[in-house]
Amino acid sequence: MRAALLRLRRATGLPVAFGGLVEPGRPRLRISELSGTATPALRSLAVTSGNGLGGRAVALSRPCAVTDYSVSRQISHEYDVPVATEGLRSVLAVPVVVRRRVRGVLYGALRTAQPLGDRTLHTAVQVARDVEQALVAAEEARVLLAAPVPAAESGAARERTREAHAALRALAPRITDAALREELLRACGLLAPREQDLPAGRAGLAPREVDVLVQVAEGATNAAAAARLGLRPETVKSYLRSAMRKLGARTRGEAVAAARRAGALP
Repeated sequence: MRAALLRLRRATGLPVAFGGLVEPGRPRLRISELSGTATPALRSLAVTSGNGLGGRAVALSRPCAVTDYSVSRQISHEYDVPVATEGLRSVLAVPVVVRRRVRGVLYGALRTAQPLGDRTLHTAVQVARDVEQALVAAEEARVLLAAPVPAAESGAARERTREAHAALRALAPRITDAALREELLRACGLLAPREQDLPAGRAGLAPREVDVLVQVAEGATNAAAAARLGLRPETVKSYLRSAMRKLGARTRGEAVAAARRAGALP
């Protein structure tokens, strides 16, 4: 959330951003992170679904914005005092929606009353989408790790783990926020716990070399791997050659097997 708020401010030019997650089992949002604020007035504020701008975004599950918060007729005014204490006028609120459930809200604000514009709202929505992807990835990793694996189904379970790992590694390059991308890659590391602990002298695979090996393990051609990872086929070949050299492998299959023995792949 903190990284998302910093990116929201950089990308939109809004001087103030804040946000938080919806409390589990309760229809309310708790403001937990502030960026660019001058007072602590908004910290830990509990926003009930339907109330105020953020509550409206939670209830409607869509972005909402007002040009002048204190006089807007689009929202209720339970939170006018902390908003006025911070000196905010134009405010937007974008919900973070995971599997059709609002999990949090990102706010951006100006201290002047002026329209925020479609470009600003679109950028805020993109930042919220990155948060959604990171939450989904973290949840999937936790579910896979927590699920018991019956002996009779261990082979199928391993394949599901590998498929999830491949999907998450392919998703990571499309997340533009560096901090969120690193968080997603750490979630991938939970599925291949030793991936980030490989001694440089033993294998020392670069992240992109791991990405390519993941796709090769899924049976992807160089062209298919390039499309999934947003690379050129020639670049995929280069990463694959480098990985094979580090692993002492002569074929693609040997490279995948060696990477699994080294703990770089699940």
